[in-house]
Amino acid sequence: MPDYSQTVEWMFQQLPMYQSIGTSAFKKDLANIILFAQVLGNPHNNFKSIHVAGTNGKGSASHMLASILQEANYKVGLYTSPHLKDFRERIKINGSEIPEVEVIDFISRNKGFLEENKLSFFEMTVGMAYDYFSKQKVDIAIIEVGLGGRLDSTNIITPVLSVITNIGLDHTQMLGNSLEEIAFEKAGIIKPGIPVIIGETQPETIPVFMEVAAKINSEIIFSEDFPTTNLTSDLKGNYQKHNIQTVITAIEKLTKNGWKISGDDVYNGLQKVRVNTGLRGRWDVLQTNPMVICDTAHNKEGLRYVFEQLKEEKYEKLHIVFGVVSDKNLGSILPLFPKTATYYFCKPNIPRGMDQFELQRHCLASGLHGESYNSVKAAFDSALKNSTKNDMIFIGGSNFVVAEVL
Repeated sequence: MPDYSQTVEWMFQQLPMYQSIGTSAFKKDLANIILFAQVLGNPHNNFKSIHVAGTNGKGSASHMLASILQEANYKVGLYTSPHLKDFRERIKINGSEIPEVEVIDFISRNKGFLEENKLSFFEMTVGMAYDYFSKQKVDIAIIEVGLGGRLDSTNIITPVLSVITNIGLDHTQMLGNSLEEIAFEKAGIIKPGIPVIIGETQPETIPVFMEVAAKINSEIIFSEDFPTTNLTSDLKGNYQKHNIQTVITAIEKLTKNGWKISGDDVYNGLQKVRVNTGLRGRWDVLQTNPMVICDTAHNKEGLRYVFEQLKEEKYEKLHIVFGVVSDKNLGSILPLFPKTATYYFCKPNIPRGMDQFELQRHCLASGLHGESYNSVKAAFDSALKNSTKNDMIFIGGSNFVVAEVL
């Protein structure tokens, strides 16, 4: 029988993986996952769930919800993507990753079906998560959408609550070129009669959500309609205040529906997200003197918050280790980057990574100056070498750049 690393390698190589190759791995229907779920005995019907979508913040919000429910003594499944270091980060119960032996066993049992029906990497992992959560009898699972919502493989569940954090222009090749089109795709997770929490809104997205919810008789709750919470989290970054507001609104709805969650559970859950769930890469302070911070923000909305926060930090010089994927719309994000920083351009070590010299060329045209490096490690090492203890090093542009540093 193959070992864990061979099993995961097979999963990565066998079939399209969006993380590696991008758009061509995106499937525009749910037929495969519905068939796979039937073969597995429809495990997603055996546990309660919360479905979380959004352009930014869905990962942080999912981990906050899981942490709070863990503090309330529930057995909590958590399915998220992508992973930073190890595939098993995607599937956790009460912060513990799925055991390697479970991954090996699941793939070996279902390999014939997976090959015959050409399931995508993501479809396999959704099936694995639902099967594992069912077998382990979780009280509730927090399920983060992979991409979009309506046609995302996770979207076969009927949750107790749907959550949409916000809408921005990301993955436009697959989801549409306007906020309205993208909102419609995300609104695909709203289910008949199931309440939905909407985090941040724009004038363009509100009518889309209202129309979808009205058609299927779903209660719609806008977290922006409630007084702003003053609660904080161990996930640093000013942008987390929006996620906290969304999560508090969701928890209030759960308690109204009979879930036992106290004020202490909420407070402690928010303060212990990293301890309870193992989340990394959100305004993640790696060291001081010089201060080194990484963040997985990679689109216009996410990066705007990051650079607003950087302006508040105290440092002498700013060094930015920067890499992106090849389908990144650089025109939308480069104007946000500070021109006074020194840049270290690098290519993340995946097929989809943008060549460092191509990235440098685009950045020079936008007035961003620095050298190119053939790896993330070489770029980071150079930034460390060129920094004094009063400087700041920021690492970002892509999940994959952050993953290599972590």
